[in-house]
Amino acid sequence: MPIETLTYAALGARLKISPQAARSLAKRLGLPRSVSDDGKALVSVDLAEVRHAPRPGRRHVADRAAPLRAKIADLEADIARLDATAAGHRADFERERERAERLLVELLQAQAETTAAKEAAARLEGALRASRPAAPVDGQGQAQRRLGNLAADLVAGDRKACR
Repeated sequence: MPIETLTYAALGARLKISPQAARSLAKRLGLPRSVSDDGKALVSVDLAEVRHAPRPGRRHVADRAAPLRAKIADLEADIARLDATAAGHRADFERERERAERLLVELLQAQAETTAAKEAAARLEGALRASRPAAPVDGQGQAQRRLGNLAADLVAGDRKACR
């Protein structure tokens, strides 16, 4: 067959393909190209040498889109369910964090009270030991000494209980 000079649209019509596919085929085969007077590209081709069979037409896009739409709907439902679950977990987290903060405040207050009580006990014990007489002179001194020993034992027992 003789060599023909065709535009991409004419080549596509002959091969039953689109003009863009004809242009791609001409590039791939390295066919010589030139420009016509009206500015269109012309391709020199021997159609007998071109071995091109057009691909069968694509199936309708709606056939493939329906399962994908169903999958998207399922995924969106899963996302909504997971968002609801995450919101519930977030509420639990916030509630537990507030509870932990309250407990920390109570713990710090109890620690401060314990420290103050220990300091007061140490002062009281020191004052009781300093006020004890070396030797009782009469029965009243003996009672005072017993009271001081009782208070000191009470403070010592309280210290042991706190530890």
